Amino acid sequence: MTGKDVSRLEEASDGIPSGTRINITFLAGEDLATRLTAARTVRRLGFVPVPHISARRLPSRAALQEFLSGLAADGTAENVFLVGGDPARPEGPYADALALLRTGLLQEHGVRHVGISGYPEGHPAIPDHTLWSALTDKAAAIGAHRFGGDVITQFGFDPAPVLGWLEAVRARGVHLPVRIGVPGPAGVRRLLGYATRFGVATSASVARKYGFSLTNLMGTTGPDRFLHALAERYDPARHGRVKVHFYTFGGLRTTAEWVARFRHEDHTPTGRP
Repeated sequence: MTGKDVSRLEEASDGIPSGTRINITFLAGEDLATRLTAARTVRRLGFVPVPHISARRLPSRAALQEFLSGLAADGTAENVFLVGGDPARPEGPYADALALLRTGLLQEHGVRHVGISGYPEGHPAIPDHTLWSALTDKAAAIGAHRFGGDVITQFGFDPAPVLGWLEAVRARGVHLPVRIGVPGPAGVRRLLGYATRFGVATSASVARKYGFSLTNLMGTTGPDRFLHALAERYDPARHGRVKVHFYTFGGLRTTAEWVARFRHEDHTPTGRP
């Protein structure tokens, strides 16, 4: 959710299982009060707030302290997700998520669990070798500071690069649980827009496997086929501990309703959740 999605979360809350982790983005143009209100709402509704902290959007160490202090005062600081952020140049002293981990401020304000990002299909502005170095360094820092942690991946439409990336992650000694990014049901045009922005592959063959056509942008599609294929090919020995993270491109309520339907259908012949 974004900081402005409080009313939408309240509308969708009846369809979301208690204890669900709900990430709260750190967008430009949203102020501290908006972000703190969103985290409080998530907690009040019986979910686990996971506020994002965007390193490059923080103008100062004082701004980071203010945000963490507000979260701690509200009892919403235990889980955070650290991301570098979109600005080409940092607005303050922090260039990336690793810099935030090294401040010592997370521990001081009661953070216990840190999420970090992963990119199975790469990043349009960051070389692969830099992504791998950042991932292993952040995972090492999480372990060194004795945080719990996980990796949330960028979304995609093809399970093959996701599974290959998972094997490479484990081969590099990163054993944090990974939450695979999955787009909730949304309009095809919107999905393609986000895919273009984040460098996600959308070839005709990938689109067909996922369940939509590049020539019909007016339809809506969900991740049914993607999740079926992921479950069928998932091997705990090779891929480690894996969960799912939904990107609610089509809306919180639409995604919650889709997940509820999917969970009540027998889609996995192997019996895996």
